[in-house]
Amino acid sequence: MKKLSNTEKLSSTEKLNLVVLDMAGTTVADGGLVEQAFSAAAGRLGVEPGSADHAEKLDYVRATMGESKISVFRHLFGDEDRAQQANTAFEEAYGELVDGGRIAPIPGAREAIERLKGEGRTVVLSTGFARTTQDAILAALGWQDLVALTLCPADAGGRGRPYPDMVLAAFLRTGAVDGVQQIVVAGDTSYDMLSGVRSGAGIVAGVLTGAHDKDQLTRNGATHVLGSVAELPELIARAEA
Repeated sequence: MKKLSNTEKLSSTEKLNLVVLDMAGTTVADGGLVEQAFSAAAGRLGVEPGSADHAEKLDYVRATMGESKISVFRHLFGDEDRAQQANTAFEEAYGELVDGGRIAPIPGAREAIERLKGEGRTVVLSTGFARTTQDAILAALGWQDLVALTLCPADAGGRGRPYPDMVLAAFLRTGAVDGVQQIVVAGDTSYDMLSGVRSGAGIVAGVLTGAHDKDQLTRNGATHVLGSVAELPELIARAEA
């Protein structure tokens, strides 16, 4: 007997009314600022640009895009004090780049969010950045009031992706849907996909505007892969049809 997917289990009355969207790489184009901010942070901790150590650490940052940044720095620098120093330096560097006008919405992202809201869906923006960095991005884009809820790892108990905690926090805090199968998760990284799968979301959509390619997204559980988040409203509409 064929096992039904979460979306196939939806009844006609179960709308996909909670949409949890990643920020950098999914709804926000930052032009590689994560890598630039990491290099600045690593330099403060004595990691020489161009060294083998720097290259190895940068490869890990790339592989773990989407994960809580403090978790990444704990892995890279070992002890908690150095991890916190690196995280603070990263936030400061990223914030300066954001303030310098180095970010922009992914084309069609705001329009997609507004369409989803107009259809009666609740949209939540989530990130692996700290709250101060997330707020700086929202302010730079003028998105402070765009969605009902924004979440960072600290808002969900401290664990970021690939754990499902932020998706489940959105589910619990908004009360927008009756079951997790009515959640849509979209992101540009393998960790976004894993967090969506682990949450039980009905649709886990990868987008090709950020860190990881179609193969990486699919291998980590994407139910669909889209060119960009601008295509998401049509995907949801088709899933409900």
